[in-house]
Amino acid sequence: MRQPPAAGVGLGLALLSAVTFATSGTFARSLIEAGWSAPSAVIARVGIAALVVAVPAVISLRGKWHVLRRNLGVLGVFGLLGVALAQVCFFNAVRYLPVGVALLLEYLGIILVVGWTWLVHGQRPRRLTVGGSVAALAGLVFVLDLTGAGRLDPVGVLWGLGAAVGLAGYFVLAGRVDAELPSVVMASGGMAVGGAILLAVGLTGALPLHATFGDVTFAGQVTSWLVPIAGLSLVAAVVAYLSGIAGARILGPRLSSFVGLTEVMFAVLIAWLVLAELPTLVQLFGGALIVAGVALVRLDELRGTDLVPAADTDPARPVLAADR
Repeated sequence: MRQPPAAGVGLGLALLSAVTFATSGTFARSLIEAGWSAPSAVIARVGIAALVVAVPAVISLRGKWHVLRRNLGVLGVFGLLGVALAQVCFFNAVRYLPVGVALLLEYLGIILVVGWTWLVHGQRPRRLTVGGSVAALAGLVFVLDLTGAGRLDPVGVLWGLGAAVGLAGYFVLAGRVDAELPSVVMASGGMAVGGAILLAVGLTGALPLHATFGDVTFAGQVTSWLVPIAGLSLVAAVVAYLSGIAGARILGPRLSSFVGLTEVMFAVLIAWLVLAELPTLVQLFGGALIVAGVALVRLDELRGTDLVPAADTDPARPVLAADR
C-alpha cells in the first residue's frame, strides 16, 4: 500500500533532522581541538540559533504571550538541564571519546527516564520496557569495552553520562510544558536561557570560556573558525530543530522518535568520513544493543504505556532534539 505523499515528506524531514543533529559532535570537535572550551562552543551554537529561531517563535506567539509568561519557570529549568547541561557534557565528552560513542552514552538518558518515572511517580515499567532497558545497559558494557583495545577514557565516559542526565531532564521537563506553548518557542527559549546561563556562570570564572578566532582543521582541511560555528548553529541547530518540528507535525511524535534513533548511525558515519574515527567492533555491537533497547522502550510507548511523558505532550516537539 502506498503511503500518502505527506508521510514521505514527513519521513524526509525527520531524517534531515537526524542527519543535521548528528553533525554537532563533528563540528564541535574541530573547535575544541583548536582551543575552544565546551561552554564557549555551546554558547556560540545556541546563542546564534536562538536568535534565528526567535523570528518564527515570535510569530507563533501572537496572541499567546500569556502562555509564555506562565511557562517561564519551566523554560528556565529546561534551558539549564536540557540545553546547557546536556550540550556542555556532550561537547566535553567528544574531547575524550569517539563522537558516536559519546552520543550512545547520552542516549542512555532515555533509560534514566524509565527509572525516574518508576521511582518518583510509581509508574512500574512493563516487560518490554524492562527488556529494552536491560539490553541498553548490556550494550553500555560492550561500548565501554573495559578489557579490550577500545577501552575508553573514564573522564570522557563521565561526561557522556552527564549528557545522559541532561537528556533525561529534557524529556521529563518537556513533558510538563504547557501544551499551548508552541514547540518553536520552547526550542528558541530553551536555547536562549541555556546560553545565557552558561555565559553568566562563565563570566564569574566558574566555567572556562576559551575561544580562538584563527584557522581550524575540519575534515582534514584548514579553514576559518566560522565554518564549524556556522555548521553548529545553522545546520546542527536551526535546520535540525525546524526540520524536526515539521517532520513531527506530519509523522506524530512516536514515529518521529523512532526515526530520530538513526541519529546515532549518522553520527558514526559522519565521524568516520570526516574525522576518520570509528568505534571498535565490540563497541559497535554494544551501540546496536543500546539503540535496540531504546527502540524497545519507544515501542512500549506505542503500545499505550505512558512511561516517557515527553513523547506524548506536543505533537510538534522535535523528539530527541535538545541534546546536542
